[in-house]
Amino acid sequence: MSYALELTKAILGGPDADDSVARDVLEAALVQEVDVLQYCAATLGMGYSAVMARAANWAGYQFVDRIPLGQARDFAPTRLEALADVRMVRVHLGERDIAYVAPGFLDLLRLKRQIADNPALVDLVALVPEPALRAYLPNLAATALVDDARQNLSRRWPYASAHLELTKPARYGFAMALILLLGLVLLAPYFAQAWILPLVIGLLVVPALIRLAAVVEPVAPATEPIRPENAELPVYSVLVPLRNEAAMVPQLFAALGALDYPPERLDIKFVVEARSPRTVQAVRQRLGDPRFSLVEVPDAAPRTKPKALDFALPLCRGEHVVVFDAEDIPAPDQLWKAALRFRDEPDIVCLQARLVIENGRKNWLTAQFAAEYAGLFTVLLPALARWRMPMPLGGTSNHFRIAALRELGGWDAYNVTEDADLGMRLARRRLRVEMLASHTVEAAPVRLRPWLGQRSRWMKGWMQTFIVHNRDPWRLRAQMGLPAFLMFQSLVLGMILSPVLHCCFAVTLAAKWLTGHGGLQGPWGYLYLGVMALGYGSALALSATGLARLNKQHLVAQQVLLPVYWLLMGAATIWAVHELVVKPYYWFKSPHAPMTSEAVAPAEAATAAPAAAE
Repeated sequence: MSYALELTKAILGGPDADDSVARDVLEAALVQEVDVLQYCAATLGMGYSAVMARAANWAGYQFVDRIPLGQARDFAPTRLEALADVRMVRVHLGERDIAYVAPGFLDLLRLKRQIADNPALVDLVALVPEPALRAYLPNLAATALVDDARQNLSRRWPYASAHLELTKPARYGFAMALILLLGLVLLAPYFAQAWILPLVIGLLVVPALIRLAAVVEPVAPATEPIRPENAELPVYSVLVPLRNEAAMVPQLFAALGALDYPPERLDIKFVVEARSPRTVQAVRQRLGDPRFSLVEVPDAAPRTKPKALDFALPLCRGEHVVVFDAEDIPAPDQLWKAALRFRDEPDIVCLQARLVIENGRKNWLTAQFAAEYAGLFTVLLPALARWRMPMPLGGTSNHFRIAALRELGGWDAYNVTEDADLGMRLARRRLRVEMLASHTVEAAPVRLRPWLGQRSRWMKGWMQTFIVHNRDPWRLRAQMGLPAFLMFQSLVLGMILSPVLHCCFAVTLAAKWLTGHGGLQGPWGYLYLGVMALGYGSALALSATGLARLNKQHLVAQQVLLPVYWLLMGAATIWAVHELVVKPYYWFKSPHAPMTSEAVAPAEAATAAPAAAE
């Protein structure tokens, strides 16, 4: 009997295991192109600890379920990305060094032969489950990983890093320019109308026209892809950054456990800040499924989501990687659909899935948020993708070719809207970004304070992105090309300035009415009102179109409160300017609560925009 068959029988239950069953397992693993140990642990659901314990017993080596604390020997990877391939570490314990090994199936066959020739190996080598080794490596390389998370982007791309480019003069200069512009707008009806108002109108009208162009952009016919066989799917890494989210862990495990993807090809990492001990414990208590692992991020500035993602990126084993947030419930088909698009269209580097708000009926604020997301993810972003223009990515459910993401320098650890920055860096390299015909369900903030904190962080991040990428506008134009450069300026400036300028217009008109001077006195008053109407009208058209594509027309009536929503966005933008100056890297942590059972019902998938919208 061959060693391969003997080992397989040992894993399945020992010498009494049926030969034909063992042969079937070997053949199935070969067909799936997966290691036999992984196949047994993940696909058959035996677990890595049980599989490795039986394999170690067969091979004649000692087995431990975790690597003990000790002084690591000779561990200095020249490339942190190599950590994902490490299979052995040497640890000094007492008077000797022990090699802790997480071997593959073929490695085990060689180890069996080696111990027959050198019995002393039994005291020098111990076998451990692969998840135990993966959990040990981040601690071993913590200093290098933290340093890389902070500095990798500035080393690879110094003029696109907020760490280097977001200087105090740049921040203060931006804030002063914004205040000056707002002051000029308020005073424009009284002097210098000929050159001030056209500038203001351009800042508001152009973004509005972009929104209207997206609304009338034709939608391609929908096509439903056919799911590939498991053997055709690559290893996929999933990063879930968490901080103070213990209550969300059960929902996350259920949602990610429902992903329709071969378990032996899933690498799901919960990336948890070490200063969140309750969340760490909540994740650790649920480990055991071979798909899931825990990465603890040491407490170090900046305390941002992108820093945590950068810490975990070198540990990813997948060919592709996706980010999900604490409240996310991705559609089960999302990973295989992304893998299929990446396979069939090799020039695509990033895919953005739709984000769908499930609690839009909760109150008027969530209704506005749901409509805003509907317009962004089912109308504007698909249009920008078709036009090959820069795309402001969502902070979650964006999929990447991991090699390209590493080449880009990963996420900017110092940008508090890292998705916006990464979308612009993709555009600077002229890399193709597309929408994905799948969705992720999220919940909008239901109270005003969390909404304001989250929105001010987003606006601050857009300001960071605008400042950093415009530090050398000539280089930016050369890299993006003129059309993309102009789109970037219009989109970002429009996103930052439109709410505040509309607030200024509203305040000006209200002041005229209250003082008895007449809100529409003179041609400029009518022009103010016309610009406001165009801004609100284009936003309403975008939202209504998005809600229709999501079959959520019941939320359209509440969009009558859009002017109030924009006043709140104006307040959040003003607060963002303050934070940009005094604490640019502060990350407001949005609170989350588990969703209702209706959010995960199959009916929710039916409300997602059709693939034609992509």
